[in-house]
Amino acid sequence: MHPSLLLLLLLCSLVCFLALGTLCAVSDARAFFIFGDSLVDNGNNNYLATTARADAPPYGIDYPTHRPTGRFSNGLNIPDIISEYLGAESTLPYLSPELQGEKLLVGANFASAGIGILNDTGIQFVNIIRISRQLLYFEEYQERVSALLGEDQAKKLVNQALVLITLGVMTLLTTTTWSPTP
Repeated sequence: MHPSLLLLLLLCSLVCFLALGTLCAVSDARAFFIFGDSLVDNGNNNYLATTARADAPPYGIDYPTHRPTGRFSNGLNIPDIISEYLGAESTLPYLSPELQGEKLLVGANFASAGIGILNDTGIQFVNIIRISRQLLYFEEYQERVSALLGEDQAKKLVNQALVLITLGVMTLLTTTTWSPTP
């Protein structure tokens, strides 16, 4: 096995192990925030003029509605499974018009397919939500929650939240050369 691939698998295993421990420790978190790429995007790209979309079959065929949702999956994605495990509803994409009022208190998904660690990752998709923009949207989210609950309650909601960051798949795929060793 290629050493880089072995290292990647080891890191992924470590992240999963740490995530499971964190889930057990914060199982009563009130909000869930997701930042990242296509592994965790649940539909933000549906609201963008981009080719990085998952809004047509076969995406979504095993989702409860059996329709594409913008998730790069045939069913639930990682944030959905975590939400289900915690007994919470799935977060909505930040760009969804449905993310208002009480639904804001569940958290929000800021992820966008096609982004990477490097700023030039995903340039072929033109209009995606890079991590810097996701963080700006998170600031906007906090302002919206402050308007709903007041600043102190909004800070409490954010401080007690579960946060998932999944980033780097596109960077790995577009910048790594996989060649067999002799």
